[in-house]
Amino acid sequence: MPSLTNTRTLAALIAILVTAIVAWITAGPQAGGIALVGATLAALIASPPPEEPATDDTPPLAVGANPAGVAEAIEAVFEPMLLVESQRVAAANRAARALLGEHILGEDVRVAIRHPAAAERLLNPVDGAPGGPIHLVGLGTRDQRWEMRVRALPGGARVVHLSDRTGAHAADKMRVDFVANASHELRTPLASILGFIETLEDAADDPETRTRFLKVMDNEARRMQRLIDDLISLSRIEAEKYRAPDDVVDLASLLRQVRDEMSALAPERAADIALTVDPLPAVRGDRVQLSQLLHNIIGNAMKYGRDGTPVSVALTATESAMIRLTVRDESEGIAPEHLPRLTERFYRVDSSRSRAAGGTGLGLAIVKHIVERHRGRLDIASSVGEGTAVTILLPTAPIPESVSS
Repeated sequence: MPSLTNTRTLAALIAILVTAIVAWITAGPQAGGIALVGATLAALIASPPPEEPATDDTPPLAVGANPAGVAEAIEAVFEPMLLVESQRVAAANRAARALLGEHILGEDVRVAIRHPAAAERLLNPVDGAPGGPIHLVGLGTRDQRWEMRVRALPGGARVVHLSDRTGAHAADKMRVDFVANASHELRTPLASILGFIETLEDAADDPETRTRFLKVMDNEARRMQRLIDDLISLSRIEAEKYRAPDDVVDLASLLRQVRDEMSALAPERAADIALTVDPLPAVRGDRVQLSQLLHNIIGNAMKYGRDGTPVSVALTATESAMIRLTVRDESEGIAPEHLPRLTERFYRVDSSRSRAAGGTGLGLAIVKHIVERHRGRLDIASSVGEGTAVTILLPTAPIPESVSS
């Protein structure tokens, strides 16, 4: 016959499991994890030691009666977690000590977590009941964002769980900024087109005005088309970023093809493109995306370089089974503070000049994602008054065994 203690332990474990599953379903995995740890701690605290069997009227033990077991339980959680008794930190796992400092053990929890919003929640033990998280900004470092959840345990103790939401907040902000920027970029030419349509209705009998307005409308419509095309391209590239391309591409041949296409589109700059191509192995890549990459970086060099100055494009081999592509222009250059942000969507050093040149603000973002998908590296260097150099390293395609043998 199983003992009464074993029966109670089994019942407690079943209750813990059911509680965690319900919390997981209703409030998400974080709440489920907290419920599981909190309930386990409650069972650990309330269970009598083996040498002193519990009776029906045995009161729950204090948290401090088994500090080693409590510390071991919360140490299993990789996010910061504290056990609080009488407003003081009775135990803290490694992540909590790394965030708040080794000195927090024994401190008032409101001093250990130095944040006004946290202090307000921790001041009243009744608020330790499960509920919505408290958002803490600036805990740890100025830009970090945390969610704090508190769960009450038997005997007045509480579990405090801190979840790092910095990455999720940054991703949300990027999505919001992207939608706002895309909407603005589309709304501007659309408003221009609608305005000229209304004006044309009043100037239908003036052929010269009609022709001039129609040309402006055509330019704005094509600007919208370029933006939509770039948005679609960026979406497709991001969707494929974890799947490495598997075609074999002769980059030297593709570069010459792109040079001819761009020369036809901008004949006044065609003679300024100077190619240097070494004998090279093929690369493993997506031919369409690599063509788009070349169009974007060579096109930028042609647009922003000074008229009549060379646009140098070099393809060379490296000693690490990589091919180096370098595109260098002689332009006004870019100030150092702008360089880290050049591959952000819609980031422009000079918005008016970029729009006048037909840029959408997505070209280098697309280049960055293509390079990442091809498992390569991108570097942009610039000197104010001298020019800009874009360097891309792409891995070569492995040589088939039948050829190597």
